[in-house]
Amino acid sequence: MKVSDTIMNGKLKNIEKGVVVKLKEEVEYQKGQIVSKTLVQNEAVSLTLFAFEKGEEISTHAAGGDALVTVLEGTGKITIDGKEFVLNEGESIVMPKDVPHAVYGQERFKMLLNVVF
Repeated sequence: MKVSDTIMNGKLKNIEKGVVVKLKEEVEYQKGQIVSKTLVQNEAVSLTLFAFEKGEEISTHAAGGDALVTVLEGTGKITIDGKEFVLNEGESIVMPKDVPHAVYGQERFKMLLNVVF
């Protein structure tokens, strides 16, 4: 199967279709945790919603594709190759493929992560 076939056959899951949704309402905060909800996961793309409690983090790692973070609510800190960026609602940043990065809940925040492989 070619990548283009996978993209065409990819399906959204865990989200209602044919209705208007507010992505930030599709994942809820939980005390002391990071909550995630996968919308798509295949060899071409990954879409995941996250809700970070203040002080929670995903430690430094690298991804096999470019990763676009869009903050849906609150304030998060993204570290890319040792440089820190504080993002607020409506702001986005790309974490490049194979570059070490981390995500930290500066305050409670929700984000949409889009990874393109």
